[in-house]
Amino acid sequence: MPLPTGNVPWPPPHLKPALDSMHTWDTWWSGDPDRLESLYGGGAIGPDAKPYQFAGGVVGKLARWWWGTPTGEGERRTKVHVPLAGDICAGSADLLFSEPPKLTVDDDTTTKRLDTLVDDGMLATLQTAAEVGAALGGVYLRPVYDKTIADRPWLDAVHADRAVPEFTWGRLSAVTFWRIIREEDGQVWRHLERHEPGRILHGLYQGTKGKLGHAVPLEDHPATAGLAGVVNEESFVETGYDGLDVAHVPNQLSRRWRANAALKDFGRSDLDGVETLMDQLDETYSSWMRDIRLGKGRIVVPDSYLQSNGPGRGASWNPDQEAFAGVNMLNRGDGMALTVAQFAIRVQEHQDTAEDLVNQILRSAGYSGQTFGLGGDVAVTATEVVSKERRSMTTRGRKILRWRPALAHAVEALLAVDVAVFGGGITPQRPTVEFEDSVQEDPLQLANTVDVLRRAQAASTDTLVRMAHPEWDDTMVRAEVDRIQQEQGMTVPDPFQTGDVP
Repeated sequence: MPLPTGNVPWPPPHLKPALDSMHTWDTWWSGDPDRLESLYGGGAIGPDAKPYQFAGGVVGKLARWWWGTPTGEGERRTKVHVPLAGDICAGSADLLFSEPPKLTVDDDTTTKRLDTLVDDGMLATLQTAAEVGAALGGVYLRPVYDKTIADRPWLDAVHADRAVPEFTWGRLSAVTFWRIIREEDGQVWRHLERHEPGRILHGLYQGTKGKLGHAVPLEDHPATAGLAGVVNEESFVETGYDGLDVAHVPNQLSRRWRANAALKDFGRSDLDGVETLMDQLDETYSSWMRDIRLGKGRIVVPDSYLQSNGPGRGASWNPDQEAFAGVNMLNRGDGMALTVAQFAIRVQEHQDTAEDLVNQILRSAGYSGQTFGLGGDVAVTATEVVSKERRSMTTRGRKILRWRPALAHAVEALLAVDVAVFGGGITPQRPTVEFEDSVQEDPLQLANTVDVLRRAQAASTDTLVRMAHPEWDDTMVRAEVDRIQQEQGMTVPDPFQTGDVP
């Protein structure tokens, strides 16, 4: 299928429900109070503003949120935002990629080249992709290269709200990535990059905010001018990979669009369904902070104690001034005395409410409070950690089921692009992906276990070394076993092999 032609709406209208939800999740994930207030329409209002909170439809629904409550005229915003959404998405990425996954292939030459491609940069990309996927419900991985800055390709993550995917039986069959490269005088320049099996099509369009507009030559903008010398006369470049070079990683099964054939394969955000609870958490903390502000000691003073600011400028009172000129008069009981107001701060009530909301949000998102530091930092064994974080480990396992095949596909495409662009004589193949255990055994606990097994003669030296060093390969294990046996005098020559054999 070629790139779009004609002045079609962009993004495509059938993606609007998904893009609207992604915009909401992205706003919560960003942690920006200004964006939240803009999303729910809770900005400052004047005395004649429409009462949005009593309106019907989408406007009234959004305005009834805490962040949709308008700030009174002349008042400063006192709403407090708790960035729990960002913590959830970052915690999801840490559970998956706190350590690099193990990628193995059969061919030795390919293994060496893969070790070169899989560096710290790939791990950082995977961590970023996992966090973005947890926030937006999915992410895309694609191989990219630029000979002017690197002598090898690398993986790049594309956000779900900048993609127009096409699925066949739940599998990604094609996808169009797009980006805005220029906005000026009502005109919007977009670069479309369509990935199909074996090729990538590029197009530059000049349109408006809601319309794609007409295609223009790639040379017309510096951001795409470099592609003009790469694509052929049909505006595409061959990838060197027979299949689709893009892998789609859905975060979790979509519940919101399960009956929508065009959106059901998009995936679900970790924030889906907990937006109301996060809104109430912000309301709780805002009420708590309001108690603190109102609980400050206030001094009510009579008018005669105020200091004049000049004709027409009113009067003021400086509460930090330590000495005042005395008033030479008797206390007549007519309000000339200072009145001190001190209100109570409901700390425990707010704390209990906030903790319950946080626990409910984490539980609904699929995580245990222990994963995010709730419950203290008492040292426990790995078994106890897994027990306390069982819900988080279960969610991690579900996500690995989607990440493992997608990552294997992306790395296979990366190897194919490497061969097509940089040569090297390797054989591209799909690697085996193994995710490391996110919970590490305590060294002392592990040493005690190994010691008990050795004294009970229940495991060989080879088994004990592998247990103590699970990250070692066979060569390192054999070398360590030989050193242990030599130190303990367990290596002796065979008496039947001494001397020359006739």
